[in-house]
Amino acid sequence: MTRAAVLRSVGSPLAIEEIHLPAPAEGEVHVRLAAAGVCHSDLSLANGTLDQPVPAVLGHEGAGTVVAVGPRVTNVRPGDHVLLNWSPSCGSCWFCLHGEPYLCEQTAKAWQRRYARLADGTPLYAGLGTATFGEETIVPSAAVLSLPPTVNLEGAALLGCAMLTGIGAVINSADVKPGESVVVFGTGGVGLSVLQGARLVGAEVVIGVDLGADKEALARTNGATDFLLADDQVVRRIRERTGGRGADHAFECVGSAATIRRAWSSTRRGGRTTVVGIGGKDETVEFHPQEFFYSARVLSGCVFGSTDIGRDLPRLLDHVQAGRIRPDDLVTNRIGLEEAPEALAQMIAGKGARSLIIY
Repeated sequence: MTRAAVLRSVGSPLAIEEIHLPAPAEGEVHVRLAAAGVCHSDLSLANGTLDQPVPAVLGHEGAGTVVAVGPRVTNVRPGDHVLLNWSPSCGSCWFCLHGEPYLCEQTAKAWQRRYARLADGTPLYAGLGTATFGEETIVPSAAVLSLPPTVNLEGAALLGCAMLTGIGAVINSADVKPGESVVVFGTGGVGLSVLQGARLVGAEVVIGVDLGADKEALARTNGATDFLLADDQVVRRIRERTGGRGADHAFECVGSAATIRRAWSSTRRGGRTTVVGIGGKDETVEFHPQEFFYSARVLSGCVFGSTDIGRDLPRLLDHVQAGRIRPDDLVTNRIGLEEAPEALAQMIAGKGARSLIIY
């Protein structure tokens, strides 16, 4: 038996419960978690914005140590330090073969997996296939990546979603160049990672935008040169800061129609707006057709930072070890598993950035 934060039904609060993990089957790996980040996607799963079979254990951003492996597992062994990968790719579908593993056709199957049982025998689903809101988990071998033994597991946990997504959005999706201007709407864990990515590539003007004035210090710590409140004048002020033209790149990390529209309007002619946030199904973003002709802007979605994890994780680890990116700068709260429900409530209230569950 092990403890986990269980989502019994969509919209219900998480409950800390004892669950039963089976021995790992063929191709599976048993991992003891060291740390797990609380991501906005977990909130989207809990409230029904994203589909999630229940009952489930959420959490998809984590790192830990291999306890045991099932038959035919060759990529890791007991005692290895590993990062969990919520977006494992098959390597053989059309998207994988054409250099887009982040769009793999098979990934969603991993999200529908029953992996454990409640104390009464009810099967439990693994949120996004990983279930990191538990002290231990069982995952497919494709969902674990070896980490060097010298890497701090607490910081490494944040690489699994926030940093691969945010920094990947800058480097892979938008291809931001040195000296360009960047504006980031939303300074949660992913938005702060976008700020770090912009700093990493040498963007000259890096503007963080958020509803809360208390986010300014955090934004600047993570690479913002400027900070603006998300009010009705924010687009005008972004243009004033970027030579009257607008930013070369805007990143939307909130997931709302209004913010997507503002991000688009704050981008210069010929610039690029990258939508990283996950919005609701009941919202609509409106554009006039002539806007596309006149502005020549690019509007692009972004899944998992357009990440090829085999290529990008070693690069991020190098940057971490050299101090060029700093996972710890995303963390505003280090909590125990019992505090996971409150961490989601704080996210709804717009407080802080990443809460990190320490096991």
